[in-house]
Amino acid sequence: MSADRTRPPVHVPKETRAAWESPDPTPITLLEKIRSEGRVWEDLAEQYGVTNPDPPWKTSLVGTCEALAEAECLGTLDRRASEDELSENLYQDLPYPERELVSLAHTMIRRGLIDEEELARRMEAVAKRLNS
Repeated sequence: MSADRTRPPVHVPKETRAAWESPDPTPITLLEKIRSEGRVWEDLAEQYGVTNPDPPWKTSLVGTCEALAEAECLGTLDRRASEDELSENLYQDLPYPERELVSLAHTMIRRGLIDEEELARRMEAVAKRLNS
C-alpha cells in the first residue's frame, strides 16, 4: 500500500512537553513481544484484500483515548506528548497507527491504568474470539 501512514506530530514543542509527565521509556516485555512478533495492518490488509487503510481496531482506539480524556485519566495533549516521545525513542520502528496503539498501551501500563498481565489476558481473550 502506498498511502502515507505517518501521523503528523503534535504541535507542542519539546520544551513545552516538560509540563506533562514524561513517559517512562523502559521497554515493557509484552509490548516488546508484540513489536517483534506482531504483524502490521498494512500487511494484513494486503493479505486479506482489504482496501480500507484504517485497521478495524482504530475506532476502538479513538474511543478509548476519548474515554481516558473524559474520565481525566489521561488528557489528550498529555497522551499525544507521551506518544510523540515514545515514538521518537522506543517505537520508531512501528508504523502509524500501530505506534499509536502500542504507545497508548505503554503509557497506560506505566501509569497504572492497566497492568501488563491484565492486558495480556484481554489480548488472549480477543485472539480466542477471532480464532474460534
